[in-house]
Formats: sequence, C-alpha cells, structure tokens
Amino acid sequence: MADAVRRLDAVRSSPRRARPFPWRTVLTYGVLLLGAVVALGPFLWMLSASFMRASEIAAGRLLPEQLQINNYPEAWRLANLQQFMWNSVRITAITVGGELLFCIPAAYAFARMRFFGRSVLFGIMLSTMMIPAIATLIPNYLTVVWFSRLSESICGEACKWLDNWPSLTIPFMASAFSIFLLRQFFAQIPQELWEAARIDGAGHLRFLWSVVLPLSRAPVMTVAMFGFIGSWNALMWPLLVVQSDTWRPIAYGLQKFTQADAPNELHLQMAAAVLMIVPMLILYFFTQRQFTEGITSTGLKG
Repeated sequence: MADAVRRLDAVRSSPRRARPFPWRTVLTYGVLLLGAVVALGPFLWMLSASFMRASEIAAGRLLPEQLQINNYPEAWRLANLQQFMWNSVRITAITVGGELLFCIPAAYAFARMRFFGRSVLFGIMLSTMMIPAIATLIPNYLTVVWFSRLSESICGEACKWLDNWPSLTIPFMASAFSIFLLRQFFAQIPQELWEAARIDGAGHLRFLWSVVLPLSRAPVMTVAMFGFIGSWNALMWPLLVVQSDTWRPIAYGLQKFTQADAPNELHLQMAAAVLMIVPMLILYFFTQRQFTEGITSTGLKG
C-alpha cells in the first residue's frame, strides 16, 4: 500500500509534458473557413443588396440602413417573373421527367445487359462529355429546325418545335453524365439479386422496376437534381429557339433588367436573382441527403 502511494506521489510530482499546438487542425479549419467565405460571400452580398436602395449599392455599403421589402414585389412586377417562373416550372418538369425516362433504361442496358458493341457505344457516349457545350449549339439548333419543319409538314402549326416546348426540352432528355452516373451505381447491384429475380420469372423490365430503382433512389435523385439545375438556369439556348414570352424561362426575366428599355437598377436585379434561386435552395434542402449519397456511392466499380 505504501509503495502504491509513493508511486502515485511520484507521478503527481513529475513535470507534465505540454501538448504541441495543433497547427495542422488550425490550418485545415482555416482553409475550410476561407473556402466557405469565398463560396458564400457573393450570395450573402446579393441577399443584402436585394434589401438596399440603389444609392446604397452605389455607395458600396455591405448592409442596408433600412430593409427595403418592396424591392421584391417591384422586381416581380417589372420582370414579369410570374409568367417566366411558370414557364420554367413547365420546362423543368418536362425535361427532368424525360431525362429519367430515357437515361434510366440506357444506364441499365450498359450496366446489366450484354449486347454486341456495348463497350464501344459506352466509350463513344462518354467521349461526348469532352465536347464543349458551345460547340454543339449550332448543330443542335439546325437539328431542331429540321425536326420542326418535318413535324409542321406532317401535322401543321400545332406540332412546331421552334418557339415551343419541344425545342426547350427534347434536346436535353438524354445526358451522357446522367447515364454514366446511373450506370456506375447499377453495376454495383449484386448479381445474386438478378439470379433470384430470374428464378421468380422476372425479366429485365420488372427487375429494373421492382429491384434496381428502389435501391437507386440516391443516384436517381442526384440525376434529377442536376437536370433541374441545368434546366432552371438555362438562358442561351432559350434565347436561340424561343422568340415570345409564352415559353421563355425565368432566366430571361433577369436578362430583361439589362436591356436598353428596362430600368437598370441593381437592387431590383438582386431581388429577382434571389427569387430565382429560392426554388433550387428549397429543392436542395429536402434532397441534400440523397444528393450526397448519390455522389459518394457511385463510381466505385467500373
């Protein structure tokens, strides 16, 4: 007992070693904090500027003296955002629905089916991801013009593509990236599930619907999220194929503020920009878990 007491006293009396300063942890969090500031800085300034007066923005203020709530209804009225937002909702819904309809079967075929030239076709499809989008702008436009003339010659003006929803949606219903993302996940599904489904008499279509899709909610949601963002933010292509406000998207409403006959007031532009990104923020808030899982769970198996 006495020996134990002496050892305890010796441990207590021995000098304690100072822990080294966690430079690596501090550096890591510093870099992350800097990245967060760079990423969120423009968005926070846009949100702040949407509540300012035009004179306050010109003076370089970071915060408004008094919140100008009326900037939002004024921007909504001047840019006709009600019409353009409804157009974007329709365009986005059709585009995302068509993308899932075409990309899911294509990805399943590349992942689970064996046919002649599968690897070659998959390689050609992946190579299209290396082509800049601007390089395909004119070829896509000429293709849409050709199909528009063909459809009008068959069933009249009601079937035209230009200045109508087909030109805004059909060219984007097949995405090489979406097919690749879904294919990578479908390829990871155990072969034993397919064999069990075959024993029960299921074919590829039933196996895709009953087994593959319920297991692939995360990547499917990721594809839908990317499709929503791309369609919602589109501006250059709609300006090329649409000439009336009937099908122009919400991004055109923001572009109207920069036209010569429109009020070039930055505080209204910022308010309109906030209104434009609110649906995307809401969608990401409810799907962030599936979005993260879809990105991290694919690409692990070739």
